[in-house]
Amino acid sequence: MSSPVEKKCDKHEPFYLSSCPRRKTSAEIIQEARRSLRTVSTQRPFTPRNDKRQLFGQASSRSSEGRPPSTFSLYAHNFEEPDSRPGSGKRLSPLEHKPRLPLPPDDDLDSLAAFLKPPADPLQLRRMGGTWTRPLKSGPLVGLLPMKPPEEVIKSQASKMCRPSSFGDRNPPLSERSQTAGLSKGEIIPHRPSSERWNLHCVIMVLDFCGSSMVELGRGEFPDELKESVFWETQVTPLLQELESIPQGKDVADSVDHLCSVCERLHLVLGEGDLLGRRCKRRAALLRTLFQLIDMGSDRLNLQLAKLILALSVSGNNLLNICKLIFKISRSENNDSLFQNNSITDSLLSVLHSEDVLSVGEAVLYCMGTFKFLSGNRSLLSQLVSKGCVHALLQLTGRLTQSAAPGHAHFTLSGHILVQLTATLRNLADLPESRPEFLSSRGLPELCVVLQQHSSDKDICTNIVRIFSKLSTYNECCTTLANIPGCYGLFLELLRRHQKKQDLVVRIVFTLGNLTAKNNDARERLWVEDGALDTLLGLFLSYHRMDTAPLASGTPWAPQAPAGTVEGQLQGHRQPSDVEDVLIKLIRVFANLSISPTVGSALASNSQCVELLLRVLEHKAIENCEELVINAVAAINNLSFYQEESSEVRAKELPIVHLMMKLLLSSNMDGMLEAMRVFGNLSQSKVVRDFMLKHKVHQFVVTLLDSKNPDVCFSACGVLINLTIDKDKRAVLREEGAVQKLLDCLRDFGPGDWQLASLVCQTLWNSSEDGAALCFKEQETALLLRLLTLYLGKKLRPELGSAFWRYEELVHQWTMNEDVREVHQACWEMEFFPVAQRLRNRIHSQMSLLETLNTPP
Repeated sequence: MSSPVEKKCDKHEPFYLSSCPRRKTSAEIIQEARRSLRTVSTQRPFTPRNDKRQLFGQASSRSSEGRPPSTFSLYAHNFEEPDSRPGSGKRLSPLEHKPRLPLPPDDDLDSLAAFLKPPADPLQLRRMGGTWTRPLKSGPLVGLLPMKPPEEVIKSQASKMCRPSSFGDRNPPLSERSQTAGLSKGEIIPHRPSSERWNLHCVIMVLDFCGSSMVELGRGEFPDELKESVFWETQVTPLLQELESIPQGKDVADSVDHLCSVCERLHLVLGEGDLLGRRCKRRAALLRTLFQLIDMGSDRLNLQLAKLILALSVSGNNLLNICKLIFKISRSENNDSLFQNNSITDSLLSVLHSEDVLSVGEAVLYCMGTFKFLSGNRSLLSQLVSKGCVHALLQLTGRLTQSAAPGHAHFTLSGHILVQLTATLRNLADLPESRPEFLSSRGLPELCVVLQQHSSDKDICTNIVRIFSKLSTYNECCTTLANIPGCYGLFLELLRRHQKKQDLVVRIVFTLGNLTAKNNDARERLWVEDGALDTLLGLFLSYHRMDTAPLASGTPWAPQAPAGTVEGQLQGHRQPSDVEDVLIKLIRVFANLSISPTVGSALASNSQCVELLLRVLEHKAIENCEELVINAVAAINNLSFYQEESSEVRAKELPIVHLMMKLLLSSNMDGMLEAMRVFGNLSQSKVVRDFMLKHKVHQFVVTLLDSKNPDVCFSACGVLINLTIDKDKRAVLREEGAVQKLLDCLRDFGPGDWQLASLVCQTLWNSSEDGAALCFKEQETALLLRLLTLYLGKKLRPELGSAFWRYEELVHQWTMNEDVREVHQACWEMEFFPVAQRLRNRIHSQMSLLETLNTPP
């Protein structure tokens, strides 16, 4: 009993390439996509490299007035000291209680520090008044006081803490106090004691120096101020004196290595002593020394100084100047190596995490400018991504959009920062490692918010659409962007607002082409946006005007057209060469949109859209504008799939065929393939079939069967199927050797491409309508039966001939992947088997009938 599929195939009718509105199987969908409707791919727009490192390049839309400068001079006198907020002018009331410090037992010195507390007598406390800020003067380094031996340091600092007037005459001589404490002078304190013994030594020396007066202060802990003073004099001061000892003359360059080493050691020592940040009481003197070294003019040294100064939590004008100093260093590509594996980038990232980012907005601006320059170096990209730069910048983006919405006092400053920020993200988006951050940190929605808030800022918009054009070439990012509510309306609004900004427009339409390439929902969501068709067609018309020009002065390139038509609007406009890329990307959007049945039918019925596509083909040669012409033909091919009465493609089928003939005569194989696909759809019309036969187009089609390209053979078979519908054309095709060439295609490509094998069988079916014995030569019939028997049994036996050995290799390639194997199996069962079996039965039946007629009674 025959299967439903076989019964359907038993109808003795020719095969047609038609678009029947019914539910399709998965294999049919694959075949349809290959045969008729195709998405169009294109290269991402080229972005020229800017050799000059500036905050805002020459192409910036910002006026040079009022924007932060990229060049400036920085010296020591530009910095301020001390770096702290002015005092309030109020003094705290002194404490009234006076804690006493008794001594623990002599044999328990290890626990001594736990019982000691600082004296709280108002007369003994160092009161801090209001502070004021004055700029530093440029000049030689101010020398520090000579370093005292550790013993003198302890005595002087302890005497300041423990020298009330009532105690002055009660301290015994030093020799007696040392013996009482059980220590000799040489054992007072080592140069760098371990952290566990440091406090104990200090306590012993203070007790040794102050004697019994300390006992009367009551129990408590050792004063932190004294610890810091001792640590400063013994650990920090030597390094500061070493910095100041460098000669200020011609030999300064020879001292840079030494100064950088000292600065690095100083950074470590301050960290060990917990003196980084704003906790150090002598911070102002430290900063003064560091600021003075900036005048030495070494980029390497300045970067080391900047890292240390940022670690001291400078603020205000000093923070701004340090960020400007780092920015100035990063402007030279020769200094990029200084930032390689340098923690200065961590320090800059900490600036971006300021609680009120707009209060230090200008510092953040120059900080972001540095990141923009560094991210332009491919060798530094991975380092920035690994340090969490993408996540930090996306978080900063959200804070800026929330705190500086349009109308805010700092909106302009926020825009300046976002120019640098989005340019940095644009560079970071090149790395595959950065893409998860854009997806996990709500990066793409945040960037859409920035686009919405700064839609009139060409610099910001261009940077963001560059990010989108990069990320949308990857499936996961493209899907995420396609699902953002309002993104399509936002893109259309940008196209309307910045229609003449070619670098911006080309990236928006490229992104739209990516979104509509694989997602039918994206096609329909873009289509239903208000003014979508008008915006896209208006853009098409505008750039076509720029892309066309008269052939000679006063001579139109086409006959005069009635006013109001597209032809009339396009005449007389000269074209700049840089708009072609916009047309390439824009036509790709139309081609991808037309895959949707709803959108495709509407576009096929739009006269302006079809006319503009034809105009492109009329005035562009594939030899000079290959991608533009191929995209235009692909768009016409997709539109020609819809054969409704209202279709403008159907109404203009003969002019389209004329244009396709130009491509068949070219030497461009891609152009010939696209033209053949259009012929496959248009040849459903008898008018077109007659035209093709009259102008010998069928000869080109038969010749293409020898191309050894399965896609070209597939398209050629589609045209031949339609040509063999007419009885008068079958004999003509047989005379051109079409049958033998079809058998060669079946033999060469069958096991590896069951879709193509099915199409060959359909063509042979139509060719055998007049009887296989009459239509085919004897050797052709024998080869066809041999191949059909082989393929229908799916047994590729090498004993049938050495020519069949390669079939096993082809099938093996197709069936290695599980997904491909399933598709391959489905194509064989649902496409090839019914047609091939039906064809074989017909040939057997006709041969049997012929034998019966030739057998004598």
